Amino acid sequence: MPPPQIRPADFASLLCSRLCHDLLSPVGALNNGIELLADEHDPEMRARCLDLLGESARASANKLKFFRLAFGSAGGFGDAVDAREAKAAIEGLLGDGRIELGWMVSEPAMSKTAIKVLLNLALIAADALVRGGRIDVGAESGEIVIRAEGPRVVLDAELRTALLGETTPDALTPRAAAAWLVHQLVSEQRGSVIVSPVEEGVLMLGATTKRRPAGR
Repeated sequence: MPPPQIRPADFASLLCSRLCHDLLSPVGALNNGIELLADEHDPEMRARCLDLLGESARASANKLKFFRLAFGSAGGFGDAVDAREAKAAIEGLLGDGRIELGWMVSEPAMSKTAIKVLLNLALIAADALVRGGRIDVGAESGEIVIRAEGPRVVLDAELRTALLGETTPDALTPRAAAAWLVHQLVSEQRGSVIVSPVEEGVLMLGATTKRRPAGR
């Protein structure tokens, strides 16, 4: 028997909690930097504060751009989104240089659903690379594959069960909201999600986003 469905309002609340959590650090750094700048009179320290403010502002803007495509309606893009927008969003998310990005997407444009699935899988893969590493992103004909490799790769059980649609409403947490969104979007297309075991520092995530005929 499939697990009970999660109410849209409950899922929206979990997703908002996830967004607030991810934005808290760079926005908090901005606030702290402004407070330090107001009390600092040494020119060298003020310059350093301005550098930190710039870094925090860029990190905040990059996260917002990513979340807009990954979770929002992507208004202004029409039914399809230029794949370069997705690449730029991931590059912004990985802007600290801790994780290298390999891009092997043959499609010049992808549906909004496919873009959301791709971005959220990339987000999950990046979170799994605890000590950094490399993410390779591939997509062709509705098939999306993400390969994450690093010295330490950890995919929490709650993310795995959410990706596979095995989560119950009371067990879903804000941390797993992106994984549940992937499951829901892929299910609507009658596709499937594949999650490999973590072996020798490698994790593979895959999804089919091209709508299939009913009954198949």
